[in-house]
Amino acid sequence: MKILHIITRMILGGAQRNTVLMCQAQVRAGHAVWLAYGPVYGPEGSLVAEGRFSGAQLVEIGAMRRAILPVHDLRCYRSLCRLIRRIKPDVVQTHSSKAGIVGRAAAWSMQVPAIVHTVHGPPFHDNQPALINRLYVAAERWAAQRCHKIICVSNAMRDAFVRHRVGRIDQFEVVHNGFDIEDYARIMDAVPTRSETRRVMELPEEAPVIGVVGRLDRLKGQDDLLDVLPHLRRRFEDLHLLMVGDGWHGRALRARVEAMGEQGRVHFPGLVPLPRLVALLKAMDVMALPSYREGLPRTHVEALLCGCPVVGYDVDGVGEICRDGQTGILVSPGDRPGLGHAIEQLLENKDLRQAMVERGQAIVRREFDLEVVASRTQRICEQLLCDPSARN
Repeated sequence: MKILHIITRMILGGAQRNTVLMCQAQVRAGHAVWLAYGPVYGPEGSLVAEGRFSGAQLVEIGAMRRAILPVHDLRCYRSLCRLIRRIKPDVVQTHSSKAGIVGRAAAWSMQVPAIVHTVHGPPFHDNQPALINRLYVAAERWAAQRCHKIICVSNAMRDAFVRHRVGRIDQFEVVHNGFDIEDYARIMDAVPTRSETRRVMELPEEAPVIGVVGRLDRLKGQDDLLDVLPHLRRRFEDLHLLMVGDGWHGRALRARVEAMGEQGRVHFPGLVPLPRLVALLKAMDVMALPSYREGLPRTHVEALLCGCPVVGYDVDGVGEICRDGQTGILVSPGDRPGLGHAIEQLLENKDLRQAMVERGQAIVRREFDLEVVASRTQRICEQLLCDPSARN
C-alpha cells in the first residue's frame, strides 16, 4: 500500500510520537509511507528527526497552521491536493483537528480510495470558549462526512464524538496508542540507573520524587501540582518535583516557583530525548499528570513501563490506562485536595506502587504493543480497499 499521513505539527507530543511509530511499523511491513506536516516552531520541540528515522518520506506543508487562518488553510488544501495527485496514495490517514479537517477535504476531493482520521485528543472541550467549541464541533461533523473510518485512541474519544453527533457509529474504531515495548526495554537497560540519575541531578537517594511529563501548558495542570506542593512538602520535607517538558507556559511556571522560594525543590529538565526521559521516569516515585484535556496519555504508559505508578484527572481517556486503584489513582478534575491526597497515598506505600506498576505493565503489553496496534490499523485499511461496501 501507499500511505500518506497528515498531521498539523511535528512537536514533541503524544499524537506525534504515535504517528511516527505507526509510520515506522508500516515501513517495516513493506508499505510506502509519506508523512506531511506543518512548520515546527516555538519551545515545544520537534520530532522531525525521528520522523525521518522512521523510514517515511517527510513533506513539510508550509501553509499548515494550527490556528484557524482561512488564507493559509486554503493554501494548505491546495498543497495537499497537489501532493495527493503526485503520489496517488491508496490510504490517507489524518491526525489532529486542523490536519484532519483540511486533509480529509483534500483527500475526498481527490477521490482517495481509503480515508481514515485518527482522534488523538478532544478537538472540542469544556475549557474552550463556547463559540470556538461550536465551531470545532461543526467542522468535525463536516469532515466526518469526508472520510470512511474514524480511529479513536480511547473509548472516551469515540463516546465524545458520538455524543456530539460527529460521524456515524459504524465509522468508529478504537485502537489504542502503540508502543515499541522491546525498544523501551533496550533503552531502560542502557540508561543510567535510578541512583545515578538522582546523583547527577543532586536529588537525595531516599527523597520522594514526583514528576509531571508534558507540554508546559495551562491545560496540562502543572499549576495544580504547584498548588498542592506546600501541603506535600509539610508531609514530606525532602520532596522534589520534576517538570519535564517545555512550552509557552514555561516562563510563568518558573516565575511562580521562584516566587514560592522552591527553586531548589522544583526542577525543569526541559525538552529531553527519549533515553533521558526514561532515565527521569525511573528516578521518580510517582508520575502525576493533572491534565484537563487528554485523549489517552502516552506519558502514563511510559511511566508504567519505567516502573512508576500514575495519578491523573479523570478526563477523556485517562482512565483507560490510569485505572483507579489498579494502575494508579484517578482524581476529579480540579480537585486539588484529592490530587494531593492521591500523591501522598502512593508516596507512603511502596508495596502499593509496585503492585500498580506490575498490573499496568501487563495491560500495556496486552493492549498497547505497537505490532498489535499496527496490525489492527492495517486490517481497517485493507478492508476499506478490498470491500467497497465498507466505504459507504
